[in-house]
Amino acid sequence: MEVLKKEKVHTIDDIYALPEGERAELIDGKIYYMTPPGLRHQRISRKLHQAIANYIDKSHGECEVLAAPFAVFLSEDAMNYVEPDLSVICDPSKLDDAGCHGAPGWVIEIVSPGSRARDYMTKLFKYRAAGVREYWIVDPEKQMVTVYGFEKDALAQYDFGEEVSVGIYEGLSIKTEW
Repeated sequence: MEVLKKEKVHTIDDIYALPEGERAELIDGKIYYMTPPGLRHQRISRKLHQAIANYIDKSHGECEVLAAPFAVFLSEDAMNYVEPDLSVICDPSKLDDAGCHGAPGWVIEIVSPGSRARDYMTKLFKYRAAGVREYWIVDPEKQMVTVYGFEKDALAQYDFGEEVSVGIYEGLSIKTEW
């Protein structure tokens, strides 16, 4: 008789116990180790952060845009912890020194070679189930932005260089010139 090995279920305590400088996410009890982002990834993140923050500041909005590494606890269990590249949180009661407790209104992930399947599949379903209103997948390799508007069951794809409308902010669109 063959014995199946049961995979260990991890918790947030395992994430906090990682060696200094090592980053990982925890999705449904499984640890996903993260490699440091490359230069293009960081430039895209900076430009997006800047455009969103400028819009929020100009419109005197209550939302905050926060860049990784920033902890997002999508559920109340101890088996889910993610660090989206950018999180826009519009409910200040979700924020404390530990991070965001609950779904951000808008999440942006910039695809890295090691995160492709996780960004396009695992996180897509996790974010939708948690109540994220809008999810962008920015893919430098494909030079494309995929926008999921979960509230309206909308899906759109844009090539780099195009203007991308933001669903949660009427009047904000971002030119994807990276």
